Amino acid sequence: MITQSKQNKQNVSLENYRQLEEISEFKHEYHNGVIIPMTGGTINHNRIIRNLIYLLVNADKNKTYEAFSSDLRVWIPEYKRGVYPDVMVISEDPIFNENRQDEIINPCLIFEVLSPSTSSYDRGDKFLYYRSIPYLTEYILIDQANYFIEHYTKTDNNQWLLQDYQDIKDMIKLNSINIDVKISDIYENISITKE
Repeated sequence: MITQSKQNKQNVSLENYRQLEEISEFKHEYHNGVIIPMTGGTINHNRIIRNLIYLLVNADKNKTYEAFSSDLRVWIPEYKRGVYPDVMVISEDPIFNENRQDEIINPCLIFEVLSPSTSSYDRGDKFLYYRSIPYLTEYILIDQANYFIEHYTKTDNNQWLLQDYQDIKDMIKLNSINIDVKISDIYENISITKE
């Protein structure tokens, strides 16, 4: 989760950003020369991330993929962005950007947990940036305040198709890693308050 205000608009080199990020107590995204501080998340936000990691790690004993939480950075070369998805999955081996152990370029699946301050960014510009990643074939947005999931899948023609889920009893087929996930498991222990 990032803060939307770009208070620090000075142009910082990628190398300086990386050096600062290595010693920083808090994470920051890199947006083509601008450093954006990341904020903390709500309890629902963190529970959904925890649930996803648990589900992905335990879904398949013979898996050829690996799931990561928001501590590993994705580098998006076309837009010169270094971002921290809430959860991402890498199929096969990670491909490191410039041999850095903290920056990869090959996620096949990315999950973002929506919050009021970032939902427009996650649906708009961030999704535009993510779509430039050749390896990415699925993008999933999870609403933390309602039972609502948006599942984008890339076709062979590089088109993105949307299917949404609002029923807690539904199942999502994650084609990029060939597993099914129950919506109820993603939202386990999540407090949803209906208005």
